[in-house]
Amino acid sequence: MKYNQVRAMLAITVGSLRSIMRSPSAVIFSFVFPFIFILVFGFIGGNGGRQNFRIVMASGSDTSNDLYSALKNNQSVRIMKYASADEMNVDIQKGRIAGTVSISKNTTGLTPYTVSLKSTTSSNDKWPQLKALIDNLVNEVSQQRYKDRPSYASFHFNHDTDIKEIRQYKTIDFILPGQLGFSLLSSGVFGVAFMFFNLRNTLVLKRFFATPISRTYIILGEGLSRVIFQMITAIVIILAGYFFFGFTLIHHVQTLLEMLVLSFIGLLVFMGFGFIVSGLATSDSTIPPFANLITLPQFLLGGTFFSVENFPTWLQPISKILPLTHLNTAMRSVAFEGQNLWDVRAEIAVLLIWGVVVYAVAVKVFKWE
Repeated sequence: MKYNQVRAMLAITVGSLRSIMRSPSAVIFSFVFPFIFILVFGFIGGNGGRQNFRIVMASGSDTSNDLYSALKNNQSVRIMKYASADEMNVDIQKGRIAGTVSISKNTTGLTPYTVSLKSTTSSNDKWPQLKALIDNLVNEVSQQRYKDRPSYASFHFNHDTDIKEIRQYKTIDFILPGQLGFSLLSSGVFGVAFMFFNLRNTLVLKRFFATPISRTYIILGEGLSRVIFQMITAIVIILAGYFFFGFTLIHHVQTLLEMLVLSFIGLLVFMGFGFIVSGLATSDSTIPPFANLITLPQFLLGGTFFSVENFPTWLQPISKILPLTHLNTAMRSVAFEGQNLWDVRAEIAVLLIWGVVVYAVAVKVFKWE
């Protein structure tokens, strides 16, 4: 009777999955730890707590006056310029822009200039403070220029017409994909590294070799268990964020499935790193340093907690090389912006390139005994 490789592989998968479920470290790093961050940021709410006001000057605004100079020189204000309207609209929708400011010469009124502010509901945590800041700047410039004379500029603002109602970009919309990516990275690197090292160290792999099952199916069986566990974790994290904290799944089930596809691709790449660490490690104690060398820079620089745009200019190119950065970007684009997998094909392509490089190295360094 011919030996059934697939049945043997599935038996390994079931046994390995039970082992993972019984491992406290696997559950903590893959599920509990990311979920705690989601709970914390979910209860905090808001839009990420950015302290500086990023504004856009409306087209045709007068920039040769003292009020514009005061805005430009204010340390709390950053005037943004965009290469395209689409890029600007994305930031406006996500609440990254506090508002659009317009300054124009006043030919009929008592004041030389008129200033107005337009914003959106996604910036509800920013525009009230920005409005107060503009009021103060108008008063300061007026006192410097006129002292007892009329104001330098009249400030026109109407909440009903100048605040546009759009979908709010919440903290959870940024944090949850980052924590999901962190969960996949930790599981892929630490989980695979410890799993295969322990299988080799406890001579379990040698016992496998005594059976007719091929080495390919051994790896597939162990890898499949890790994939199943992480997909379950991903579903729980996404649905918990959706039902309890209002995480945006713009196309509902379709978006959930697309996020799972991205999670699967990311996990495969990260598992390759785990195979490398497993091959390089000479003992249990050497696995954490090797694994942290891979995971820590990505955790800190991959856009997990903060947008890559907030990093220093010299650091951003490094951040944009990392696979976790591209995974996080793709999942956020799919979840909130409603993009499909084809729209994020550039991010997927980078992940696949990383996968080819990583597995090429893993084949060279992986040890069976």
